[in-house]
This record gives sequence, C-alpha cells and structure tokens, in this order.
Amino acid sequence: MLYVKRDTWGKLQRVEAAPFDEMNGELAADSQEAQDWFANQAVENSLLKLQQSDLDMIRVLEDLISVLIRKGVVRITDLPEEAQAKLVGRSKARDALGGLNRLINDDESELI
Repeated sequence: MLYVKRDTWGKLQRVEAAPFDEMNGELAADSQEAQDWFANQAVENSLLKLQQSDLDMIRVLEDLISVLIRKGVVRITDLPEEAQAKLVGRSKARDALGGLNRLINDDESELI
C-alpha cells in the first residue's frame, strides 16, 4: 500500500511508502497509476541531472574559450557578436564576485 497526496483535481502530488501528515489517500502499489507516477519521477530525476550537467558544461566551455583566447588560438572577435556579449557579460559577473572568492570556490571538492 502507498500513501498519497492528491490535489483538488485528483492528480497525484506525492507518493510515499509510509503515512505522512499531508496524505489524503491510499493507492495500491501495483496499480497502473502508481507505476506511472514512479516512471514519471524517474524521467524527472534524469532531466534534473541532465540540466545540472548542462550547467557544469557551460562552465567548462567558458573556461575552454578563455584558454583558447589567452593562448591566441582564437580571438573573441572571431565569435559571433551574441556570443561575445554573453562571454563578456559572464566575465563581468564573475569579476564582480571576485571579492567573494573566499566564499565561492571553483574547486567543488572543497567546502565553502
């Protein structure tokens, strides 16, 4: 048996194996609705992981572009104007946070 919270339209909002304070119903664990809920949760978790990975990759790409520019492999003017504007904007935002470098650490292995 699963314990659930449904919205006013009957749509599942939360499903738990144990009773919880906000629950307003129960659902058979082998029901199609329960299976659909857990399948949807797995998809949502995968999407969240992919979104975080995208954010991490943005930082990698920024750093790569910076290295290529510093080494003279490319010039910022080689990039489209929109890309230049975004890179400059992000660089300025990072510089503005420079005074907070003791709080913000690029090395994620260390705690703040």
